Amino acid sequence: MGTYDEQDVARQWFDVADAAAVLLDAQGRVTGWTRDAQRLLKYSAAEVVGTKAGTLLSAEDAPRLPDLVRRCRRDGGWSGLLAVVRRGGEPVRVMVRVTSTQEAPGPSSWLVLLSEMGDAPGWAMSRRVLEQMVAGSPVGIAIVDTDLRYVWSNAALEQFGGGPARNRLGMRLANVQPGLNSRSIEAQMQRVLETGEPVVGYEHVGLVRSAPHRETAHMMSFTRLEDEQGHPVGVYYTVVDVSERHRARQRLDLLDRAGEHIGRSLDIMQTAQELADVAVPTFADFVSVDLLQPVLAGAELAAGPPGDTTEVPLHRAGQQSVNENLPEASFAVGDTAAYLAGAPPLRVLATGLPWRQARLDPLARDWAVHASGDRAATFLELGLQSVMIVPIRARGVTTGVTTFFRHRRREPFDEDDLTLAEDLVSRAAVCVDNARRYTRERDAALVLQRSLLPHRLPEQDAVEIAACYRPADELTGLGGDWYDLITLSGGRVALVVGEVPGHGIDAAAAMGRLRTAVRTLAALDLPPDEVLAHLDDLVARSAREEGVEASTEEDAIAQSVGSACLYVVYDPVDGQCTMAAAGHPAPAVVLPDGEVTFVDLPQGAPLGVGGAPFESVELALAAGSTLALHTDGLLAREEGDRAAEPDRDRLRHALERRADSLDLQCRTVVDALIPDRPHDDVALLMARTRVLGTEQVADWDLPADPAAVSDARKTAARMLADWGLDELAFTTELVVSELVTNAIRYAVGPIRLRLIRERALVCEVFDGGATAPHLRHPRTTDEGGRGLLLVSQFTQRWGTRFVPEGKIIWAEQALSDGQMPVMRREP
Repeated sequence: MGTYDEQDVARQWFDVADAAAVLLDAQGRVTGWTRDAQRLLKYSAAEVVGTKAGTLLSAEDAPRLPDLVRRCRRDGGWSGLLAVVRRGGEPVRVMVRVTSTQEAPGPSSWLVLLSEMGDAPGWAMSRRVLEQMVAGSPVGIAIVDTDLRYVWSNAALEQFGGGPARNRLGMRLANVQPGLNSRSIEAQMQRVLETGEPVVGYEHVGLVRSAPHRETAHMMSFTRLEDEQGHPVGVYYTVVDVSERHRARQRLDLLDRAGEHIGRSLDIMQTAQELADVAVPTFADFVSVDLLQPVLAGAELAAGPPGDTTEVPLHRAGQQSVNENLPEASFAVGDTAAYLAGAPPLRVLATGLPWRQARLDPLARDWAVHASGDRAATFLELGLQSVMIVPIRARGVTTGVTTFFRHRRREPFDEDDLTLAEDLVSRAAVCVDNARRYTRERDAALVLQRSLLPHRLPEQDAVEIAACYRPADELTGLGGDWYDLITLSGGRVALVVGEVPGHGIDAAAAMGRLRTAVRTLAALDLPPDEVLAHLDDLVARSAREEGVEASTEEDAIAQSVGSACLYVVYDPVDGQCTMAAAGHPAPAVVLPDGEVTFVDLPQGAPLGVGGAPFESVELALAAGSTLALHTDGLLAREEGDRAAEPDRDRLRHALERRADSLDLQCRTVVDALIPDRPHDDVALLMARTRVLGTEQVADWDLPADPAAVSDARKTAARMLADWGLDELAFTTELVVSELVTNAIRYAVGPIRLRLIRERALVCEVFDGGATAPHLRHPRTTDEGGRGLLLVSQFTQRWGTRFVPEGKIIWAEQALSDGQMPVMRREP
């Protein structure tokens, strides 16, 4: 060992203070064994000196010895990891450094430094090795002092801007890269200096000032450097370019946002606007969405692009800009988007292929067709620099185009942006097409609704009417509930409210069948209980003929089995009201003083299920009373509603609220009792009664004597003169003569003549007979049978209705000019 200080050599070569030194001769025998070597391997010097060093190696590393010897002789040394065997056979992993002890040619001895790796973090490296590592690292690395001035940086940092390392020395980041947001980066450095806590994964996003003006993102980490006393001496930081990852994340965020915000409704215009809103400002500075005009109407388009677009108008459905008031827009939302022939939007629409132009010609004119005399602005004046146009295609059909512009961001659109735009628009296109198909289906449903529900209730003088219908099916606006007002003879009206189980179009179709049947039965002028009996028989018979069981819910809905109906007849002459119900709630009555009562009405079974016969109830209503007919959905409670107030009390309180008009009161009642989106269909029909004055009704009892016919004609003519209806006198005399003559000739019991003046002139003749007259078509040689034929020809309508005491034959004449011909006496 003599001339060698093992600790000095260890520090010089190995940079560790606790290495164990061993000397070997040229043949690899141990010639020197230190106390540290004895402590590490547990062998004494006497046991080891003179033996081959290979005997100390583990069986795993012993075969490597010849190669290691050759490398040492060739390179003058070697360093690395080996496993040696401690006394007792225990293997120990050690760091080994072998170096020659002499520089002269010829055989030399070797100094071997051993350092146990059990407590060591790894290979303790010299400054030269460390500098090689950081200088050659592809990661940008720099060190700043406590004043945040550069004291060292590697070559890789130059790729992030700021020039070579020598130009950074003594400079701060703001001086090296003026366009960079250095304030936020230096804030992170200062924080690390003050707290000593490292910052890992700080992402800095900025714009490259030189072409191509792309947005970049860098991942930075900061660590405080300290001296031997723990005082901060600077900050060490690393920089990695993560721009591609940043852009990929932006694309995913944009698509996620599109999935969340586009298609939240089934309104086509709103969906188009949502597409524009999502793309601005994160992706584009101005976006416009143009749709084909038929799309907005829900029309079905042919597959593929439309081809010739000169006759297919585009409609501006949505647009958004980073600027207020959208100065870039050539059209307003809702306008027809007219483009010059061959303009890129029309080419994209015709071909179905996207189009991109990274840099627009600043002096080129806008593509829009402007009003006569208006000069088209240049793209420079509009500030537009880069553009993409993507067709809106879904299920093989092109429905419009979306145009993306950039102007505030100098980064032009590239191929990746075009791919992203196509993905974004394709997602929105499905939503637009869904909205289009919904519009088509809803329009068809609304047509069905208009054909099934009364478009306008008929004008009459018996009642003031108001109705409110709110379906549970929000999408179609259809349900199984209905209401109706049917004009009857003698100025009377029938009020009908009913419901079919279920919701939607199927229930509406079943409702339409029932409503038609009710109107047909009402024309027979039957009492309410007989109308419901015929209706019940019709539903049950249809179910039997089509093999439907009432217990099968879906078939029962389709066949109207289990439906409910309330049928009310009101006579304004005497204020009498007759009603019957089939599985339906009884109506409420609001008296003229505001008191609310409920009719004690026997509840018949629902239609088609069988049960006891229906019963009618008759009551007198004072003028100004209000009937409130409603389906059971009006009193349905929301899920979880456990209010103790009974349903009738809720309705009573709602009806007691006064309103300026009957229409307003009807809507107020519905709003007070049900939510905006009810769980069941709701129909409410409110009728405020009127009573005809004595000056509008005249009646006379007639004897069963043919001589009474002449007196009846004269009496009727005088009454018409008092009413100012002289032009109807001759026709009325003819009607009275024929109807009274038939009653005297064929009927029995008392005979009564009544004239009613309201919107029409009604002539009624009552007799005690139970046989209805029949209209005949006599031949030219027949001497009779022309009476009712004349009545049918010169009146608006005529008919027969039965009452408990007999029957009434009636005829109506229109009071307004142009509705019916008027017979006049010849001078």
